[in-house]
Amino acid sequence: MTRRLVYLTLTGVLMLTAFPLYFSVVVASQDNSALSHVPPPVLPGANLFENIKRVFDTVPFDQALLNSLIVSGINTASVVLFSTLAGFAFAKLKFKGRTALLLAVVGTMMVPMQLGIIPLFMLITKLEWHDTLLAVTVPALVNAFGVFFMTQYLSEALPTELLEAGRIDGAATHRLFWHVVLPVARPAAAVLGMLTFLNVWNDYLWPLVVLASPENQTVQVALSQLRAGYVQDYSLALTGTMLATLPLLIVFGLLGKQLIGGIMQGAIKG
Repeated sequence: MTRRLVYLTLTGVLMLTAFPLYFSVVVASQDNSALSHVPPPVLPGANLFENIKRVFDTVPFDQALLNSLIVSGINTASVVLFSTLAGFAFAKLKFKGRTALLLAVVGTMMVPMQLGIIPLFMLITKLEWHDTLLAVTVPALVNAFGVFFMTQYLSEALPTELLEAGRIDGAATHRLFWHVVLPVARPAAAVLGMLTFLNVWNDYLWPLVVLASPENQTVQVALSQLRAGYVQDYSLALTGTMLATLPLLIVFGLLGKQLIGGIMQGAIKG
């Protein structure tokens, strides 16, 4: 009886979680007038491919998807690499000012991003990066959360004895990082990579401020163009949203195994 109740609860939670995605597909496959019907449609219609064509005809959505993939991919790889390097240094290496530097890094997490937009915009303009992908890529190459996250993970998951054994065998610090630290950090790196990709992919405010040309816009800015106008075309907007969600599902599918492996590893240790 208890197991059946657990499965029923999980099924209900799954249905509630998946319903917004399903209803987005329903709306994306209807014309805009169908949404005013009472009751609203609950089954997919026949206009999905027509609406997809309208999305690409209304805005350069293919270029926006490519721009977001480039920016998100570069930032994800950079954040994972630099955060793992910094996390290894803060967690296992001894140097002066280590605690003060880590506190300074964590302290930057308390500053709202909106407070830095004006000075960052002035810096980007001075560097002549305005309306280029460099403006949305370079400021996010590393972040404080990633450094703190990897520091906490490696301080617990990476045995100091393993590093000492590597040093006895003659391995330098850079070899220890590539051959010892990175394999241990893989589950946490997968989690950090997925969170970073989601965060960069969904970023809207900074790209809206710094990107002006349609060919340089990211996918979230392009979606805002689909929602523009006096009369809201919900089928068009939801079609774009559905297309913008597909890369996120692919990323989760690629990193899901590592993510679940990291969760199970933490559960076993606990």
